[in-house]
Amino acid sequence: MLQIKNNTKLKGMSLAIAGPLLWGFSGIVAQFLFTTYQLSPKWLVCVRMFGAGLLLLIFGYGTIGRQIFNPWRQRATALKLVLFSFLGMLPAQLTYFMAIHYSNAATATVLQFLSPVLIILYLALTQWRLPRIADLIAIFCALSGTFLLVTGGHFSHLNISVLGLSWGLLTALSTAIYTLAPRRMLTEFGSVTIVGWAMLLGSFGMLPFVRQTPFAQTALNGLGWLAILFVIIFGTLFAYLFVLKSLEYVAPTVTSLLGAFEPLTSTILTVLFFHIAFGLSALIGTALIIATTLIQALVPAKK
Repeated sequence: MLQIKNNTKLKGMSLAIAGPLLWGFSGIVAQFLFTTYQLSPKWLVCVRMFGAGLLLLIFGYGTIGRQIFNPWRQRATALKLVLFSFLGMLPAQLTYFMAIHYSNAATATVLQFLSPVLIILYLALTQWRLPRIADLIAIFCALSGTFLLVTGGHFSHLNISVLGLSWGLLTALSTAIYTLAPRRMLTEFGSVTIVGWAMLLGSFGMLPFVRQTPFAQTALNGLGWLAILFVIIFGTLFAYLFVLKSLEYVAPTVTSLLGAFEPLTSTILTVLFFHIAFGLSALIGTALIIATTLIQALVPAKK
């Protein structure tokens, strides 16, 4: 019995690690596309969302059948899904890739991990309750970490461009909205259904930008198209399904903790492949920002 439990836990942890690893690799591959082919991030966002959304819905149809159409059977739910697609899913995807485009994959991913702090502040304001001690520690870590990451510990200059910082902070904001907005729909209809439809619908919002040509300054070769397929299939579809599947074997707390592999992967690969140096201050800042998520996962929420 103990052996079975250990195997189950190991399987869940492996899946919970594999998802963030793929997300981390996806950011690196996107940066490769932006720097090598000068690929338009807006074009990549559209293609990624359309491809991954369609594949998720096909997967959902294969597992739960026509239930994937249930959100469209009620006018109120359908409206909420459309709003989430364009105001939640699309901004979360677009800001992340724009942040990579104007900075790098590591910085964009780390700044994205500021979203738990924004969620803390939102819940404190809407529920009229003071943040816990753990929440205050998380906020301090986030603010200190952001300062060290973007300035290297010096007030006189920024380590990244203003556009890179701006898009990175918008990534954190849009990720917080993306996390909070669909909670009831996710409970009622399931994650695959809601995320699949939201990605597919949200991709239509990028069509006006996709029609602009050329979408890449350098012609895409076989390697470039393989990189795009990787972002869609492995960096989105499989990454999401792995994390979702891990919840069947381990607690959400464990999955949240292991999500830290995403910024760690992005940081290590950014240094290795793009030779972007991170000073000691920036590395400490990265660790502090990641710690905000770990604190929230480790400290149990109030009932």
